[in-house]
Amino acid sequence: MKATFTALNAGMVAFTASGVRGLRRTVACMADEDTIARIDALIAEERELRSHATGNGLDDAGKRRLRELEQQLDQCWDLLRQRRARAEFGDDPDEAQPRPISEVESYQQ
Repeated sequence: MKATFTALNAGMVAFTASGVRGLRRTVACMADEDTIARIDALIAEERELRSHATGNGLDDAGKRRLRELEQQLDQCWDLLRQRRARAEFGDDPDEAQPRPISEVESYQQ
C-alpha cells in the first residue's frame, strides 16, 4: 500500500492510504518503514530545492516550501524516535503520535 502524507493546518501530518482523497485524521499506526520512506521523500525534495537555490536563491514560494520541508522532517524524525523508544521499553509503537510542529521545532539539537 502506498502512503500519502498531507500537512495539516495544526502542523500535523495526515496519513492516508493511496486512492483515498481529502484530509483524514492523523493515523498513528504508521510503520517505521513508512516513516523512513516519508523522510527519504522529504529529503529528496529538500535537496532538489536547495540545488535550485544555488546562485539566484529561492523565490518566496520556494523559501516557504523549504521551511515546510524542514518542519515536516523534524516532525517525522520525532515520530520515528518515539516509535523506537516505545518499542525499546515494551510499549506499543503504534501508539506514538506525531507532535505539532510548534513542539518539535523547540527541541534542542
